[in-house]
Amino acid sequence: MFSAKELGASITVADLQKSMAWYRDVIGFEVQQQHERDGVVRAVALKAGDVRILLNQEDGARGWDRVKGEGMSLQFTMAGGVDELAAKIKAAGGTIDSEPADMPWGMRMFRLKDPDGFKFVFSAPLK
Repeated sequence: MFSAKELGASITVADLQKSMAWYRDVIGFEVQQQHERDGVVRAVALKAGDVRILLNQEDGARGWDRVKGEGMSLQFTMAGGVDELAAKIKAAGGTIDSEPADMPWGMRMFRLKDPDGFKFVFSAPLK
């Protein structure tokens, strides 16, 4: 039987510095570590609570115009504060794809995309 304790996400981005700033300043992730190769930052480890994301700089090996994040989204489950986070994201210049709303399965959620088009869902249980 498969058993896992956590899931880590590794995302390839077109502009590492721009994406790092977006995740830090718009969403509220903390920059945990920057990984250099040949004196150039190639990846950034981010953390928010127990969630970790690794951003990797696109190197063009698979084509600069390839579509990223098609057919998937990453969901962040929070204890609460969905509306507050959505308001913070909008105040920081982020765009919400769907405003916070109550779902029939007992969650309040909203959706957005990062600068590269990766899709995210932020949700919390209804009280």
